[in-house]
Amino acid sequence: MERVTEERFAGSFTQQEPIPEAGIDAAMAVLRHGRLHRYNTVAGEVAETALLEEEFAAYVGAKYCLALASGGAAMACALRALQVKPGEPVLSNAFTLAPVPGAIASIGARPVFVEVTEDLTIDLAHLEAQARATGAKVLLLSHMRGHVCDMDALMALCDRLGVRVIEDCAHTMGAKWKGVPSGRHGAIGCYSTQTYKHMNSGEGGFLVTDDAELAARAVLLSGSYMLYARHRAAPPPEVFERLKLEVPNVSSRMDNLRAAILRPQIAMLDDRRARWRALYQGMEAGLAGAPGVRLIPRPQHEDYVGSSFQFLLPGWEAARVAGFVAGAAARGVELKWFGAADPQGFTSRYAHWRYAAPEALPQTDRILAGLIDMRLPLTFSTDDVGQIARIITEEAARAEAATALTPVVAPVAD
Repeated sequence: MERVTEERFAGSFTQQEPIPEAGIDAAMAVLRHGRLHRYNTVAGEVAETALLEEEFAAYVGAKYCLALASGGAAMACALRALQVKPGEPVLSNAFTLAPVPGAIASIGARPVFVEVTEDLTIDLAHLEAQARATGAKVLLLSHMRGHVCDMDALMALCDRLGVRVIEDCAHTMGAKWKGVPSGRHGAIGCYSTQTYKHMNSGEGGFLVTDDAELAARAVLLSGSYMLYARHRAAPPPEVFERLKLEVPNVSSRMDNLRAAILRPQIAMLDDRRARWRALYQGMEAGLAGAPGVRLIPRPQHEDYVGSSFQFLLPGWEAARVAGFVAGAAARGVELKWFGAADPQGFTSRYAHWRYAAPEALPQTDRILAGLIDMRLPLTFSTDDVGQIARIITEEAARAEAATALTPVVAPVAD
């Protein structure tokens, strides 16, 4: 296929919507009075961070919520709250991003990776095998790129195995499984408010739970300086009294400036989910029938947030995938390839995390070899999505045609 007067996408895959005016006004008020630290308040004032925690807990239906400096900090805090010790095995999806095994390694624990299915969710059979083989009692479950597994089946399996579940909901804030908000199935749910997530404070995160002791441990870990009584979405002071002298201070709680930016965005989550779904479904329609492309089915019980889009190129050789990605990039379409030999930007895979001493996972390797990923920021329109899908389809056809034209060299006889 010749490249004659081809259309080119001129938009940005990294441009977010502006912070809502209410968030800007609230942030300016914090800057003007200067009380950025979470416990720096005047008489009668409730800190923005405490109010944010209370409001987010109400949104997801949790008893307790803690706002933290990042999603990674939330996961590390959750692991510490569950009293995971250095050297202990912690199960996690092989298909995830570096902050997930990074949180495990940050407390000296050992990541144990679990195979991924072609639907991009954790393989429950391999999860059981890994749990039994290692004796791991904690699963840090990554809802990677917004794909949620059968949570009923997963929780039944983990309950039978005696495995506690921490949900990494960095890509599923606002999503649900059978009407239950993501993050509310396991012992602890963790979320991110990094710029590319569903609420934007640049960096930030949440931890939610219904377990009073876990919540108290998390608050103390986050750096409460014995001011835990000022928290609102937290257990009563008597729960802290039993723990306050044994839990270390690992200061990581969110400041009032970021909390002020985030509070108005909670009420926008449901509308954002609907808008992302429209973009996602437009991309699905646009790529239906694209040569060599397999789309990822979405279960009927999953109320997903389609803030990114993935598809598979089954059986494609590495050179063909690389050429396809480069062809799309030349036309303004930024695709991430999880099968690349070396990590690039935000994209890496389990084999790159040598600190975790990963064992080879052939099923995951096969799937990631042809896995393509792209962001769908809300600054895109449905017309943008249509154009991107056309470019991808054309580049897939070009890659297929180039492969068909490649001569087959017969082996030389001895």
